[in-house]
Amino acid sequence: MIHVALVNPEIPPNTGNIARLCAATGCTLNLVRPLGFFLDDKHLKRAGLDYWELLTHYFFDSVAELESTYKGAGIYYVTTKGRQWYTDVAYRPGDVLMFGPETAGLSQDLLAAHPERCIRIPMLSDERARSLNLANSVAIVLYEALRQLGFEGLV
Repeated sequence: MIHVALVNPEIPPNTGNIARLCAATGCTLNLVRPLGFFLDDKHLKRAGLDYWELLTHYFFDSVAELESTYKGAGIYYVTTKGRQWYTDVAYRPGDVLMFGPETAGLSQDLLAAHPERCIRIPMLSDERARSLNLANSVAIVLYEALRQLGFEGLV
């Protein structure tokens, strides 16, 4: 269906919640190393609860490796610096939603290489509202993609 990619995630409960979200929707979770935690972290496991057995997940050593694996798919780079809203995209099965680390977001080089695929969630322009929580952001964008696909396979 849809693939979620987390590049260098740093906060275990965020990744655990995203894993649970992916498991409950039948989406794949792709993790790009390095991770800011160990996979046996109790906070990560607690956030995912018993959903880990339902989760399809893969590990990559670089963004380039992930992009090569999903060559031909629509890869969307979710960033506060995107020019278009996440709702402006016509998602297709197999698309990838890529999110950066909590403290820094995706690299400027990566965003500059794909400006037409950079998307954002609308927010206030006040500098104090820098960004949303990573798990919340994934849920917002993922459910829009799933809605556009008719929530195929979901009840």
